[in-house]
Amino acid sequence: MAIFKGAGVAIVTPMKDDGSVDYESFKNLIEFQIENGTDAIIVCGTTGEASTLSHEEHLDTIKYCVETVNGRIPVIAGTGSNCTETAVYLSKEAEKYGADGILLVTPYYNKATQNGLYAHFKTIAEAVKLPAILYNVPSRTGCNILPETVVRLCREVHNIIGVKEASDSISQIAQLASISHGYVDIYSGNDNQIVPILALGGQGVISVLSNVAPRQTHDICERFFEGDIEGSRRLQLEAIKLCSALFCEVNPIPVKKALNLMGMNAGTLRMPLTEMEPANAARLEEAMREYGILK
Repeated sequence: MAIFKGAGVAIVTPMKDDGSVDYESFKNLIEFQIENGTDAIIVCGTTGEASTLSHEEHLDTIKYCVETVNGRIPVIAGTGSNCTETAVYLSKEAEKYGADGILLVTPYYNKATQNGLYAHFKTIAEAVKLPAILYNVPSRTGCNILPETVVRLCREVHNIIGVKEASDSISQIAQLASISHGYVDIYSGNDNQIVPILALGGQGVISVLSNVAPRQTHDICERFFEGDIEGSRRLQLEAIKLCSALFCEVNPIPVKKALNLMGMNAGTLRMPLTEMEPANAARLEEAMREYGILK
């Protein structure tokens, strides 16, 4: 059974000017998501700048999120690493804190063969009882988990239940849907591909867009599931310009800028991420105004 169905937000980690985690603003962001119909919160993923959080900060942020949500919607903790041992440690701690699931990114930089990926994910998943979603984002990791490997993991490791697919390849995702026969929970990892992946049998999206437009992202999924395909498609197309602007620089640079423009106090970024270029910031602001989330 899927951990969630619909729109899960890949939530940012707000930071103070000194770079420390801003928990007061984080609480406000969490409440904003829940009030606007988000179906799950994915904490400490790529958008949450997990790669530049210390292990202590990473785990404190997961713990705070779980406690603040307090069972109202599922919380999925990003606990992946390019070090299997580290990912096991983070996953065990997230389980102790009461997370509802874990998100495991493919190993970055050192990468792995398909057999190596199988061993990596199997080792992590078997160290906990939580359901696990794999995260395939080769543009950032340099490592692509093939459909056959995803299906093998979901069939042979009882608590690996699906994948966040951000490969950009609809052909690869269609192949996965074809050979999995509905056995794998597929989530779109790209906001401009929500409807196409739902049409292939996907369960929803793990979304950057949802940080700034949670109700609209939720509605794209809900309308599709209710059979209003035309309504879902229209909402998807209305969001395309904003989706493009949210990725005109490396995520989460634009989405943090967007939240700050909305007065949501996402704060600063951790280096090597830097503030948005003025021309791109103007493009983002224009897209937000056209979309109706900025006056």
